Amino acid sequence: MALIGMHDVCIGFGGPLLLDHVNFHMERRERVCLLGRNGTGKSTLMRLLNGDLAPDDGEIVYQQGLRVSFLPQEVPQEMTGTVLGIVVAGLGGPQTALSGARTRLNLAERTISRMELEPGERFETLSTGLKRRTMLARGLVSEPDVLLLDEPTNHLDIDAIAWMEEFLLRFEGTLLFVTHDRRFLKKLATRTVELDRGRLIDWSCDYETFLMRRQAALATEAVHRERFDDKLAREEVWVRQGIKARRTRNEGRVRELEKLREARRARRELIGSVRLKTQDTANSGKLVIEAEGVSYGYSGQKPIIDDFSTVIMRSDKTGIIGPNGSGKTTLLRVLLGDLSPERGVLKHGVNLEPAYFDQLRAQLDENKSVAENVGDGNDTILFDGKPRHIIGYLNDFLFSPEQARSPVSTLSGGERNRLLLARLFTKPSNLLVLDEPTNDLDMETLELLENLLLDYQGTLLLVSHDRTFLNNVVTSTLVLEGEGKVGEYVGGYDDWVRQSGSDKPVKTGKAPDLAEKAEKAEKQRPKREGRQTISFKELRELEDIPGIIELLEAERNELYRSMSEPAFYRKDGAEIATAKVRLTTIEQELDQAYQRWDVLDMKARDVATVL
Repeated sequence: MALIGMHDVCIGFGGPLLLDHVNFHMERRERVCLLGRNGTGKSTLMRLLNGDLAPDDGEIVYQQGLRVSFLPQEVPQEMTGTVLGIVVAGLGGPQTALSGARTRLNLAERTISRMELEPGERFETLSTGLKRRTMLARGLVSEPDVLLLDEPTNHLDIDAIAWMEEFLLRFEGTLLFVTHDRRFLKKLATRTVELDRGRLIDWSCDYETFLMRRQAALATEAVHRERFDDKLAREEVWVRQGIKARRTRNEGRVRELEKLREARRARRELIGSVRLKTQDTANSGKLVIEAEGVSYGYSGQKPIIDDFSTVIMRSDKTGIIGPNGSGKTTLLRVLLGDLSPERGVLKHGVNLEPAYFDQLRAQLDENKSVAENVGDGNDTILFDGKPRHIIGYLNDFLFSPEQARSPVSTLSGGERNRLLLARLFTKPSNLLVLDEPTNDLDMETLELLENLLLDYQGTLLLVSHDRTFLNNVVTSTLVLEGEGKVGEYVGGYDDWVRQSGSDKPVKTGKAPDLAEKAEKAEKQRPKREGRQTISFKELRELEDIPGIIELLEAERNELYRSMSEPAFYRKDGAEIATAKVRLTTIEQELDQAYQRWDVLDMKARDVATVL
């Protein structure tokens, strides 16, 4: 029996149905990749499976007792708290007993350890990669049977993506994921399904086979549509002959024509492809950028770039790789001259016309319309020396006239990236600078962008974590290797791995905990008279207490909130009494926990002075 199944499911939001009588199922331990263009409804399908949405029609069937966990595409910006608190919240509401709190805490700590996270770190101070890892831990702590991941590699660096690949390969449950990372897909997926124009097509194969089968299916569909359109055109010519069509013996043919017309109206066309085109400008000089002994850093910190030298010539395509926070964008800005190096010499060639793609999308004004962001308030733009209406130009990037007049704040992540590309290509350039252009783009648009960059006659500087994209586009790679060192390698990502042997993800290097150090020291050193000692068990208890306090305080705050509402006192008298008793118990448990914490902390400090 399937773990989870969709039977004849339909859902839509005012336009064409996103899911049109869809049937789908997943078996135990499958790893299914869900593909589809931006806006086709992949996230909606996942929210249906997670129970966040109800279908307009049809049903979703779960095996009894099935646990499902969902990691959405975007990390919640407003989320705060410790890693431990956020992971524990994945277990649901707080327990009403100290023993229950301890069980939940132990489960959360085991999950955090598996994810190589620090439980006491504040979530809001973490890098994007560690935030996504924390959210994954939150989803896994309940030990789900089915894990739903929506673009799990978004904004992750290469090391984090490699770590996630290895982790998910060891995951023993069933996995459904959406991704635009082709290498990630090939490594993980045991089955591929595609959402296209409301239909869910199960290709039951790997990605390479899917590409071949899909191309053949689209070619067959194109032939059938061409024959259908030819037949419809012939029948329309016939019916316009008038009297012949109204004869009784031809009424059946007229009815058939009505059916053809209805079928044509109901037909959903393929989503178009983005038409990407750069504007030609005069060539730059043969030398584009030369750096000799360049160093740069922020005051009071180690240098991000130290004694770096390189020469970038016209038509070079240079990729930049490094962990999140290592300084890739800083390196770009130094090379472009936006930041002045502290030491060394930076030279630019002549006739440089740079165009810059900003990964943070800071170039977009949220309150202005899509058209205003591209045309700077003008109705037309100049493209290859000829005026083009802004609406027609945006149509090349799949923006309808209604979207063109809508504010940027209404756009999805993929649509914003397309808008940035549209804005970027309004300017003639011979130096193209792209900082993470692949995030949120669907695979078709990614491949079109690859082809455009391969044909681009100017110079390219590209920051990306998409390994396949780097392999297909760049001719050399700059790698931020830490301690200010920037290595230079010929070729793309795989060439760098081959030359450097860096095929393993960077380990996160957790600090050894106090209990391990104390236990080791306790075996090696004799106890001193007059000093308190602390056992290994007590140190473990000391580590557990902050998490227990956090759980109790969360339950107390929730009770305070409930009891402050007027509706609370309209409840049954026994329920009100139970809540008040529980509040008193929590206060007592908190007092005991704080007292125990003080005692154990004092013991630990005493031991530390000896060590």
